[in-house]
Amino acid sequence: MKIFKPKFWDSNTSIYSLIFYPITLIIICLIFLKRKFTSSKSFNLPVICIGNIYIGGTGKTPLSIFLAKELKEKRKNPAIVKKFYEDHIDEHQLIKKYFKDLILNKNRINAILMAEKDKEIDSVILDDGLQDYKIKKDVKIICFNQKQLLGNGLVFPSGPLRESLEAIKDTKFVIINGKKDNIFEKKLIKINENLKFFYSKYVPTNIQEIKNKNLFAFAGIGNPDNFFQTLIDYGFRVDEKLIFPDHYKFKRKELEDIIDIAKKRNLEIITTEKDFFRIRNFKFNEIKYLKIKLVIEKKEQLIEEILKFYDKNI
Repeated sequence: MKIFKPKFWDSNTSIYSLIFYPITLIIICLIFLKRKFTSSKSFNLPVICIGNIYIGGTGKTPLSIFLAKELKEKRKNPAIVKKFYEDHIDEHQLIKKYFKDLILNKNRINAILMAEKDKEIDSVILDDGLQDYKIKKDVKIICFNQKQLLGNGLVFPSGPLRESLEAIKDTKFVIINGKKDNIFEKKLIKINENLKFFYSKYVPTNIQEIKNKNLFAFAGIGNPDNFFQTLIDYGFRVDEKLIFPDHYKFKRKELEDIIDIAKKRNLEIITTEKDFFRIRNFKFNEIKYLKIKLVIEKKEQLIEEILKFYDKNI
């Protein structure tokens, strides 16, 4: 089901959070029981899990692609593993554009077993799956976006968290998309003093295509405001914004309406690369996408830390 993120998820004073809190308590109890009584399967390959606890839009897939390519340069041969969802084809295509070794299956365990059978593959990057407790992960990396961090800090449906912060107790790395945040780091270190923090940012690589133009920006991703803010941060003038649910299946008429409005207001249309994969078959030349590159500070240190876990005896 595709839904818009409620605004009260990022508010500490909303009455809606209190209304939903009894359901949240039930979900917290169910998660606790699931974690406690689910046995985890170990694998012959290192499993590097890229996950989040904030629902959607924290950059798991771009990070998975980034790590896969970096490890490839270090003469490792990882495969990216994702659970197959029919309405996530945009993500599948986006990954394959930049990294060919993608394994999809409706069951993540089966996907990892498929990787094990391939003699060329020496590791697995699990894109999403932090909450799949049936899988033993050798490395857990949790992603946050500085614009949301924990929202109101409450578990769904009272807030935007998939589970409580207890999830970071056995996590190795936290990657924050944004500027350094000592206060947030200290908050997490109180739960896990062994955490190592890294920071990332998105850098547009096709600025010249839309430079000095007024924009009509639309997005159907987990946290579309992050996309709009990226445009603003890099000096683009966003005159019109339109938000769709995550993984939205666009209709031709909707896109034609956007094009008509943009023409009347002399605006250039821009969307995300992931959204573009869902609409490219319509072949609207008027719609462009923002191509971005993920940059991680101290990336060599991060890669060296991850390489240590290729020794399964650690």
